[in-house]
Amino acid sequence: MSLYKLPAEWTTQDAVLLTWPHPATDWADTLAEVEAVFLQLAAAISQRQALLVLCHNDFLLQRLQKILPQHQVQMQRTYLLQIPNNDSWARDHGPITVYNSAGEAIWLNFDFTGWGQKFNAALDNQINAQLFGADLIKVRAIESVDLVLEGGAIETDGKGTLLANEPCLLHPNRNPGLDKPALEQLLKHWLGIKKFLWLQQPSLQGDDTDGHIDTLARFTPAGALVYVSCDDAADPHYPALQQLAAQLSAFTNSQGKPIPLIPLPWPSAKFDRNGNRLVASYANYLLINGALLVPTYRDEKDAAAQKVLALAHPGYTVIGIDCIPLIAQGGSLHCVTMQLPRGVL
Repeated sequence: MSLYKLPAEWTTQDAVLLTWPHPATDWADTLAEVEAVFLQLAAAISQRQALLVLCHNDFLLQRLQKILPQHQVQMQRTYLLQIPNNDSWARDHGPITVYNSAGEAIWLNFDFTGWGQKFNAALDNQINAQLFGADLIKVRAIESVDLVLEGGAIETDGKGTLLANEPCLLHPNRNPGLDKPALEQLLKHWLGIKKFLWLQQPSLQGDDTDGHIDTLARFTPAGALVYVSCDDAADPHYPALQQLAAQLSAFTNSQGKPIPLIPLPWPSAKFDRNGNRLVASYANYLLINGALLVPTYRDEKDAAAQKVLALAHPGYTVIGIDCIPLIAQGGSLHCVTMQLPRGVL
């Protein structure tokens, strides 16, 4: 029996973690545009809860102390910490918070290898241990787990059910030699998982993660699943996303009942300057205390996506964040954030 429980994202949060972009990252050529997205995120988050910002060096930390107040960031709830990093994908290099049997917050520090050795992640893989040593962090302990796992690869309803994509978690570039039964045993132990919902879904075009679940489908507080759907038969994703809907419709919840499904709109195709398709998924949203931060893509479907998500999350204020600058590097809003539930600070 597991000693730990992985909470749902809508569990009350102490803070959100951001790893601020800097010139030594792949954002170098578009740093101003990307920083504008981070400033919007920082303002929206800090108005509702604490914000932790990781700064690559002291120069960036000093600079942010000056510019954040100019963009409605609430500095009384904002903490800047100097920790060197390779990139800004806090969802995947940040700590995964679980609760022990006493209800105390515990951090799990999985290995992060740049999505299977695709990118240098040596600095990112050291962030959690350094962050744990910060004075404001009050988690009971940090457990180093000998398993490659990214936060964007797992989704839970907070009741012991895990939704994940098999081609991602079982890709040989992550944990070679580890089969599904062995992986399930590890996830049962560390995350308190009782029921697994496995997708067999190929990556969306432009996705470096081998198919992270947070680009495909997410649980809602009422126990439904919102998922990306494509109604354009000419789109190359159409067959795979039809398959996604079929797989989801076969799933049942922990009581053995069918899970209600809520389709999300599919935005028009977005491309980089070289003509490569980019991942633009409305499923890559973030829940914080009282608000739902939704990525927008300068698309006619933006408003419809926000409406769908608002109906699926009653009581939450929906805030759109322009994420076109983020998808140029393969991720979106959820990918650059990591929630830190109650008990962390």
